[in-house]
Amino acid sequence: MGTVFHALVLNLHQPAGNLEALLESNEWEAKEILHALDRIPRSLWDYEDIARVNLSLSGTLLETLSRPDFQQRVYGIVKCGDLIWHLQNRRLFNILGTGYYHPVLPLIPEADWPAQVGRWLGLGRHLFWRTDFGGFWPPEMAFCMEMIPVLKRFGYRYVIVDSEHIEPVTPMRWEEARYRPHIARHNGEEIIVVVRDRELSYAQESGMDTGWFMYEVHERTKNCDFPPLVTTCTDGDNGGWFRNASLKGNFWGVLYRPLLEHVRRNETEIRPAFITDYLDQHGAHGEVRVRTAAWNTGWHCGIGFTQWTGSQAQKDALQRVAETSRALHEALVKAGPPGDGNAGIHSRLEQAHWRLLRAETSCHLFWGEAWVDRCHRDLDEAWTYLKPS
Repeated sequence: MGTVFHALVLNLHQPAGNLEALLESNEWEAKEILHALDRIPRSLWDYEDIARVNLSLSGTLLETLSRPDFQQRVYGIVKCGDLIWHLQNRRLFNILGTGYYHPVLPLIPEADWPAQVGRWLGLGRHLFWRTDFGGFWPPEMAFCMEMIPVLKRFGYRYVIVDSEHIEPVTPMRWEEARYRPHIARHNGEEIIVVVRDRELSYAQESGMDTGWFMYEVHERTKNCDFPPLVTTCTDGDNGGWFRNASLKGNFWGVLYRPLLEHVRRNETEIRPAFITDYLDQHGAHGEVRVRTAAWNTGWHCGIGFTQWTGSQAQKDALQRVAETSRALHEALVKAGPPGDGNAGIHSRLEQAHWRLLRAETSCHLFWGEAWVDRCHRDLDEAWTYLKPS
């Protein structure tokens, strides 16, 4: 068969203040995370000709890494400025846009989607010196069709979705549904959806060797009569597989760099690819719908968002998010367009706004009820600006 294109996608996220807190309470874990981030470009420098990594970084992580006080604090562990500079290497990295505070977008009010998407773009354009990011990484791969018009409004060409939630509109075989990009439409807008292979992604997260991966990719794509795009997506800074410092025991040394050696010697049909380059060359085919859901975690399959809504405390927090969002947007309408006469009001509402957006962070709900209080703390602060004494 011909070439099989492989889009490696890594998601990097740390909630606001988490790295700082770990440096105080669990310095070793903070160092593991920082070294895992710093290891990404360093593992690829010898492979600029063939390595291709599609990378998503949350706004809160980028904000932390780019803050001068944090850079000074971790100097001697990681040079954050150098790390951000190395991630600007367009030969190695294709940067994906995402939601600034890493929210589960289908669970938060639609009125807050533009701010989450737009604020990331503002920071991403500043740090990565580009205006067009092309692809969107939905935090937790949580997607619903209603997001399409918003993503298109902000200039996104494609979005990554999970293979378990694809529902073909155009008749297509299993391998076509999974290994070809498609078009999804909603309310007169359309976007390309790139399909994550769930099983291969789970193996990528858990640990696999190069031989197994090459064999599995071959078997899954051998009946393709088109150039297949195999997309694997996982976190890139969580778990021992990515945090292990030894090349004999981590993702880069056991899987990816050996795979690149096979590619260099032309011993495999696999070729690492940027998603944008694949789309430029091969396009998208067929129409699909995407079921409202998230990616799989260790506890659930993503349907129903049980990971984030399983307890009454989680549901109550989301209800309070909705109430706070409604009050904020009503206040913004009442205040009218910003001007000299209402600058103070808009300054106060902006303080409430970013705290509301931070309250929507997925991690506040991911760990059962362990972090729900963080959501409420942000909402409490937001309300102090919404209803000042």
